[in-house]
Order: sequence, then C-alpha cells, then structure tokens
Amino acid sequence: MGIITGKEFIDRINQLNTDIWFDGKKIEGNLSEHPAFKGIIQSKASLYDLQADQNLKTKLTYLSAETGETIGLSYLQPKTKDDLRMRRKMIELWAKHSNGMMGRSPDYMNTAVMSFASSTALLVAKENCFPENILSLYERAKKEDLSFTHTFITPQVNRSQLHFESSKEPISAKVIGENENGIIIKGARLLATQGGLTDEVLVYSAGGVFNESEAYAFSIPSDTKGLKFICRESFAGGDSSFNYPLSSRYEEMDTILVFDQVLVPWDRVFFYNNVEVSNQFLLQSSFHHFATHQVITRQIVKTEFLLGIAELLVETIQVSEFQHIQEKLAEIIIGLETMKALLVKSEVEAKLDECGYMSPSIIPLQVASIIYPKIYPRFSEIIQIVGASGMVSIPTEKDFDSVIKTDLDQYLKGANTSAENRVKIFRLAWDLTMSSFGTRQTQYERYFFGDPIRLSSHLYKTYAKENHVKHIVDFLNLK
Repeated sequence: MGIITGKEFIDRINQLNTDIWFDGKKIEGNLSEHPAFKGIIQSKASLYDLQADQNLKTKLTYLSAETGETIGLSYLQPKTKDDLRMRRKMIELWAKHSNGMMGRSPDYMNTAVMSFASSTALLVAKENCFPENILSLYERAKKEDLSFTHTFITPQVNRSQLHFESSKEPISAKVIGENENGIIIKGARLLATQGGLTDEVLVYSAGGVFNESEAYAFSIPSDTKGLKFICRESFAGGDSSFNYPLSSRYEEMDTILVFDQVLVPWDRVFFYNNVEVSNQFLLQSSFHHFATHQVITRQIVKTEFLLGIAELLVETIQVSEFQHIQEKLAEIIIGLETMKALLVKSEVEAKLDECGYMSPSIIPLQVASIIYPKIYPRFSEIIQIVGASGMVSIPTEKDFDSVIKTDLDQYLKGANTSAENRVKIFRLAWDLTMSSFGTRQTQYERYFFGDPIRLSSHLYKTYAKENHVKHIVDFLNLK
C-alpha cells in the first residue's frame, strides 16, 4: 500500500476504539470532530496529502526496492550523505507546512522507528531480546504509513535520587506478569503527545532503569484493551483562525497513559526483563542521531517563523530605526544561523555507523539541542517586548463584524496596514508567546530532550577533550 492520503489517515483514526478521557468524560464518536482534536488531526492529514502532490512526491517519498511501493521518505534508512540530505529536505517541507509547530509531526516517530530498525544488530543473541519484532514493525509501518506516539517518562511522584517506589500497586508502568500470549503491564506513563490520535504507541525506557520489571520496549495499537489516555486541558482557544491562528491548527494535546493489565503480545515485544539493554539501547543505537537531526531541522524552520513574526511586528509599528530593536532581532538571527550551521556540520561529518547506515555526527546535534532550550524562551520574550502593549490590545474576529469596526479601523491601524491586518499580526504573536498554547510551546522546547543540565553533563562527559589537554601540556612542556 505505501503512503496514505489525509482522508485515509482520518478514517483510520476515527475507526479506532481508543479509550480517551477528556475533562472527566470518555470521548465518544469521531475524534476528528472533537473540538480538542479536530485542528491537529486536519493539520496532520494535510501533511499526508502533500506526499501525493505530484510537485512534491519525489521530495517526500521514495520507491521501495523490495516492493515497488511509494514510501514516506522519513522511513528511509540513509546509506549516503545524499540520502541524509534528502531526509532533511523532506523534514523541512513538512515543518514549513506546519511552521515548525508540530513536535509530533509523523516524521518524528517514523524516524524513531527507522532508527530502532537500523540498530537491531545490537540486540541479536541477547537475553529476552526480539530484534525481529522491531524489523516487523518497521516493515508494517512503511507498508501502511502508520502514525505513532511514544512514552518514556515515569510519573513524578518522588524524583529524589534515593527514591525507590514502594507502593503496593504500581505507579510507574511495570511488567507484572507474563504468559504464553505475552507480557502484562500495569501502571502509568506520562506525556504521550497526541496520545490516542495515532495508530500505535511506542513504549520504552529512556535509561536509568534499576528494576527488571521496568526494563522493556514494545509497540501496541492505541486501542489495545486496558490502555487508557487521560488528556490535559485543551489549549485550542477556538475554531477561529483569526483569533487563534496557531492553537486552532496545531494544538497537539498531551496525555497520561494508564496501563490496566495490558497484554502486550510476544510479537510486539522488542525486549524485556533486561536492565542492561534497557539502559544502553537508546544510547548505543542511532536513535539520538536521527531523532535529533529531525528535531533540529524542525526547530530551525520554527525559528525562521519566529523571525518572520518579529520582523513583521517591527514593520507594522515602524520601530526598525531603534538600535535596541535591531539588537533584539539580531539575537534571533544569530540563534537561527548557529542552529543551521550545527545541522549542516552534523551532515558534513556524518559517517557510516556499525550497522552500515549514514549517521549524522552527534556532537553538533547535541550542542544544538542544548542551545535551543535557552534561546527559544528568549526569542518568545523578544516578540513580547517588541509587541509591547499591542500584545494585549487585540480585539476578536467578531469585533470586526460588529458596529464597533469603525472605531477599530480608526484607532488600531498600523503604520502601513489596516487595523484588521494589524490585529491579525498581533494575535499571531500573542498565540505564539502568551496564550496557553504559546506558553506550552516554550515549555515543550525547553524540555524536548529532557533536563538541559543533564544533557550538558552528558556532553561534557562524552566529548573528546584529551587532544586539547595534550596540546596545552605540550605547549607548557609540562612534566
């Protein structure tokens, strides 16, 4: 089958019998029609439709050498640097279509599944490991153009280093048993973005596992019996793209996953009951290389969008001659160009990994992933500062359809634009930086890859510093 259309994606999601809870009620009916989800589902559907666009098809897809089917390019296992650049250009196209706002656009998790499949050699002949199941998932995902979410965060009951869970009932999702059909999971996991809105859920541990009952990885359908998704409050302000230009389209929803005696069939299990593999697979695999490459590409597109908004604000209220404004916009430019340089460096220094795939250099990607959580909140602040009081003087779409339109046209016009256009621009800036959707975006980018301090610590500990030290020792002729 290969690539699907947007309609096929929507039909498939609507046909799932997923157990989703929102605002204290179980959701009934088509998910694509629910106010909390319809915007993001339509936005995702539009991405799938791009794959069938004859002008873009060669940039977004490739032909399977095995089946001849047209496959989404995010599933491509790169063998050359050209393959790697092709993947990046595909990611850029999807990111530009959604202005970089979708952290869980399908290509992110497609990349994760691809990287897992590209690293299965690490699991061969290891205890309780089933690399063939990862390869089976990868082939099925390509053939059916599956969508995924994932979860790897445990509940924040007690995050002290010495805490060990001691409750009678599991809090963090654990293997509580197994039988001839599979393993049984009970407990919870956090922060599955777009939880319940995808075909499958990829569940794994991100390291730091001490208990064998938490040392597992698998993928199951979203409507698996016993699996429940609990939604947070929706940040979609409404349907109006005038009032909520971003949240009406890109509110992704984050969910808590509750596993109530969930049976994971053996052919869905990647590994279990193996602490060493659970702690090492993600680090040793190509996951971080390829997933970070996808994320940095999206974040660059998002930063270009931020720069466009900031400059349009400047032009709308004619403040470009002020040096402090120029300095602030230059901050965004510097951040943007730094991220772009690091991304290109990762591709220039890419090498074939031990499994034979062209893997981007991880160091520049790690640096970019540590920089962005620091600069993104600052860029949001810059837009707030440039917009100043105009960020809170923003009438609604209905105001412009009322008798007060004449007042608005007189008093809210920009230097070179109408009042309605000016308000549209400022509402966009507000939705990005000050609405509940916007503040979630800041928190999301701040912790996308986890604790920035831990990421910096890992970079310090793994960076090859020895030659630099040796040079100083030789320079000083130390003995």
